[in-house]
Amino acid sequence: MIPVSTFKGRKVAVFGLGGSGLATAQALVAGGAEVVAWDDGEAGRAKAEAAGIAVRDLRAEDWSGFAALVLAPGVPLTHPKPNWTVELAKAANVEIIGDIELFCRERRAHMPGSAFVAITGTNGKSTTTALIAHLMKVGGRDVQMGGNIGTAILSLEPPKTGRVHVVECSSYQIDLAPGLDPAVGVHLNITPDHLDRHGTIENYAAIKERLIAGVQPGGTAVVGVDDDFSAAMADRAEQRGQHVIRISVKRPLADGIWLDGDTLVVSEGAAEVFRLSLKGIGSLRGTHNAQNAAAALASAHALGLAYEVIAVGMGKFPGLAHRMEQVGTRGKVLFVNDSKATNADAAERALASFEHVFWIAGGVPKAGGINPLKPFFPRVRKAYLIGQAAADFAVTLGDQVPYEMSVTLDQAVATAARDAAAAGVEHPVVLLSPACASFDQYPNFEVRGNAFRDLVTALPEKP
Repeated sequence: MIPVSTFKGRKVAVFGLGGSGLATAQALVAGGAEVVAWDDGEAGRAKAEAAGIAVRDLRAEDWSGFAALVLAPGVPLTHPKPNWTVELAKAANVEIIGDIELFCRERRAHMPGSAFVAITGTNGKSTTTALIAHLMKVGGRDVQMGGNIGTAILSLEPPKTGRVHVVECSSYQIDLAPGLDPAVGVHLNITPDHLDRHGTIENYAAIKERLIAGVQPGGTAVVGVDDDFSAAMADRAEQRGQHVIRISVKRPLADGIWLDGDTLVVSEGAAEVFRLSLKGIGSLRGTHNAQNAAAALASAHALGLAYEVIAVGMGKFPGLAHRMEQVGTRGKVLFVNDSKATNADAAERALASFEHVFWIAGGVPKAGGINPLKPFFPRVRKAYLIGQAAADFAVTLGDQVPYEMSVTLDQAVATAARDAAAAGVEHPVVLLSPACASFDQYPNFEVRGNAFRDLVTALPEKP
């Protein structure tokens, strides 16, 4: 835990008592703050009370006595409308912040020179966060990884000399962190997302840009420049005098890191400094993962790792569970768990990464179904349709892709494994990339992915 001493002796309101909210309340108490916590859900209140946190309805509190309102990131700050606690805080002129901001204040107060890399972007931030943490561990560093990737930031160990904090930041978290000041700030890309919470894509992009704008003096901003919003961010950062490393998977860069076939190229002053091949690294297949790898390469080098050490670490990266996770092989057949692909945009990245796909798809469909994936249908040897979406997906596939109505995942895995083994192609892949939510048959995508992994493990060595 990171005790939050910067609010010692002051009264703080905490709203939202899920994992990060409860960790925040505990960290504030540990640092000497007087905490009053609340959650609209009874379960959250019960957990906080069991942990010894003072739980009282914030509607009945005197807000003039609060030094801050700390919001959980899932609580609306502006759109579709501010949460009621936000309105009360604003009326009393109480600052509204989140747990990332508390971490930043603790770091500034006690260990401002400690290594801190913050990562954002619409797509790829979890993989990039995990990859940077992995590279730093390979380089012998003491690594703490958290934030939006899963572990609440205040549950990590405190900043200290020789320790690096690698933190994934969502737009919600950045919106609540006005003092975000990493040593290395990474922004990958912008596509329309979370507009229900930010109103417009312009506002969403502006919030993301704060992570780059806040990089501390002498630090490094790593920016993907393959979309217009992000390219403009890099230009503005450079105009402010910040050290910027641009990354691209679409075009060569005279200064930056770019993709040449399956090789990352580091260029300085139009001269090549280093080349790192991604060929054969299964956990980093696809152009989207090349962007993640480029950002990690830039970040790890900025944090002091030699390119040669980074190259060794890249080759050992296991990948993230449920994100194009290679769960096993049977004969020539590779089995890939991409259960995290809960919409067509996410499934596209997996389909684009393989040539001979035996595709398991379906579940609770999202708007548009799999219509956007039609350009990738030639890669699909056969589809195995499960869940609520099966009938609609069959209509979309039509006569372009052979398919069967497998209904359940266990049937789909068994048949796909048999068909892939008999296909007579060099690199057959059984791919779970559902392009759907899981809730018709599984509580979440993790449970669905774990079920797929278990089914593959149970297959005979030669289907």
